[in-house]
Amino acid sequence: MSTNELLHVEGLRAGYGPVEVLHGIGFSVQAGEVVVILGANGAGKTTTLRAVSGTIARRGLVRFDGHDVSHEQADAIVKQGIAQVPQGRGTFVDLTVEDNLRAGAFTRRDSGAVSDDVGRWLDTFPRLKERRTQKAGSLSGGEQQMLAIARALMSKPKLLLCDEPSLGLAPLVTQELFRLLSRLNQEEGTSILLVEQNANLAIDIAHRVYVLETGEFAASGDASTMRDDESIRKAYLGY
Repeated sequence: MSTNELLHVEGLRAGYGPVEVLHGIGFSVQAGEVVVILGANGAGKTTTLRAVSGTIARRGLVRFDGHDVSHEQADAIVKQGIAQVPQGRGTFVDLTVEDNLRAGAFTRRDSGAVSDDVGRWLDTFPRLKERRTQKAGSLSGGEQQMLAIARALMSKPKLLLCDEPSLGLAPLVTQELFRLLSRLNQEEGTSILLVEQNANLAIDIAHRVYVLETGEFAASGDASTMRDDESIRKAYLGY
């Protein structure tokens, strides 16, 4: 294992009921790195994130920050330092923006620091600050996605799992969101494992890329190499 390796996965198998979706995949995320998983619908991208975060049953090795978390439940994995932004945002629509943020800190016991972090992330997301007392259900889709990310950051994760953050968002909002993810990585040092259909934007902020096809990795490499790969360009980048 690399001394900078934050997440190490080997032989990961997962699925739903009798249907196995992931067939023994392996990958890694280095500390301070953005890693993107590309793939068609049904390839197993969301299942990969759910297996890492412990929200579905899985087999194989999942090692995080030097600790084997293969058999840990989701709440224990959050405490270890992994937070997930699920597909479809998953905000608490009847809670205010501020209460959603506080809900993201449910594993923490440092109440004073939690209040400080609420202020910090509201400053980072000015549109949320303007709407701090509004119910999450009244926000636009882009604002709800920003809230979902900010709420995940309230757990002070070392690794942020993002599942299709651009889903249903207008192009300009999507671009703003990806600039924000890049800033979080560059300025905060947050490692990110990103599943995304918008391959061009995803590769722009990535260090490394994996391509998932029907539960197995078909290709992987650093972002610039993958962008220059003709088969990747044609299949995922549209040129």
